[in-house]
Amino acid sequence: MFTGRIIFAFVLASAAVNAEIHSLTLKQALELAARQNPDVTLARLDQQRAEQGINVALDPFRPKVYAGSGLAYTYGYPNSIEGNAPSIFEVRTDMSIYNRAQSYTLASARETARGMQSGAQAKAEDVAYQAADLFLTASELEHDDAQLTAQLPSLQKVVEVMGASVNEGSELPVELTRARVNLQSAQVRLDSGKLDSDYYEMMLAIALGYPATDRVKPVDSENTDLLIPASENDAADSALRNNRELRHMQSDVLAKQLDLRSYRAARLPKVDLVAQYSLFAKYNYEQYFQKFRRNNFQLGASVTLPIFVGTAVKGYAAQALTDMQKIRIQMDQVRNRIISETRRSYEQWQKSEKLRDLARAQLDLARQDLTVLLAQNGEGRVPLSRVEQARLEESNRWIAMYDAETQVTRAKIAILRQTGTLLATLRNTSASSAP
Repeated sequence: MFTGRIIFAFVLASAAVNAEIHSLTLKQALELAARQNPDVTLARLDQQRAEQGINVALDPFRPKVYAGSGLAYTYGYPNSIEGNAPSIFEVRTDMSIYNRAQSYTLASARETARGMQSGAQAKAEDVAYQAADLFLTASELEHDDAQLTAQLPSLQKVVEVMGASVNEGSELPVELTRARVNLQSAQVRLDSGKLDSDYYEMMLAIALGYPATDRVKPVDSENTDLLIPASENDAADSALRNNRELRHMQSDVLAKQLDLRSYRAARLPKVDLVAQYSLFAKYNYEQYFQKFRRNNFQLGASVTLPIFVGTAVKGYAAQALTDMQKIRIQMDQVRNRIISETRRSYEQWQKSEKLRDLARAQLDLARQDLTVLLAQNGEGRVPLSRVEQARLEESNRWIAMYDAETQVTRAKIAILRQTGTLLATLRNTSASSAP
């Protein structure tokens, strides 16, 4: 049992040694999240795969050259398995000149790649929003911890003053008990806050692409004055116009339309370029031909006229039509969600602005009360315990004020996320605030 504890302690110590602390501003955190978050990396790999699909669809329209040579024993008239005359050396090439179905397939691949690019951008915005939420939560907890730490000396002083007052008989014992409970409550809140801070700093590090052993410490910056659309309707219009998820789905619809055209074009003729060069051996042909040509080549076009194309083409076309209808329904759902969530985020911002104004007024009142009580304490009119209680009230109002400010910033970030301009707005804000 003792050995197991030693091993566990050694593992924890090793993890602590390998851990790294990153101090970042909100802009830096979001830039890292958009660049090295694993989900963003996966989305970009999907985009690259879709772009390579363009080369696959383009392949029939690019010439392919094959060369070969071989030896064989000939009995009777010289021929080969492929239907060509046997040769010492042979070069063949072929490519599509006119293939309407494949042309639509190529256009569909390009549209799919464009849609995947929008999907990767949408994932970057989504990850940036998640990182911003974690950043604000970690920053909020850090400020709360700082205020609670500052409260402990005041609470300890209240306990000491109350103990002396109880001994003198000027205060009831219940007041001493209340002071001790307040001190214990603040200590518990501080300990819990530190655990929560460590958790959110770890989750923020993971969101930014760092290992779970690392921590990201939020650094306050001056880039919190984020510009949002002037009105709720402007925000909703901007969200519909810039939403990359909607763009991705629109590209999917266009790609399905092109697939449908490709299936319907399967009945059209196809024209392929064919070319071949062959070097013949004279001993194979001299007894069959009066005039022998060692160098031989052919250049022409191969025309294919589909007569019966089977039932698969009809089935694929029906499936593509069904997929288009499904995506259009999903697009309507996305539009409704964008409008409702944008309007809700805008309402939350307006509500958080009012709550911040109230928190600011309450903080001003608490500071004025503390100023008055300090003056009265200097005149001997109020006890020190009441002054310390006022200090605690002021500290709590500072916590409420910072929480309200955080809620305003969080609401603005939610609006920018809906409009698809979160990263761009942060970059512009940083650039405008630079000296």
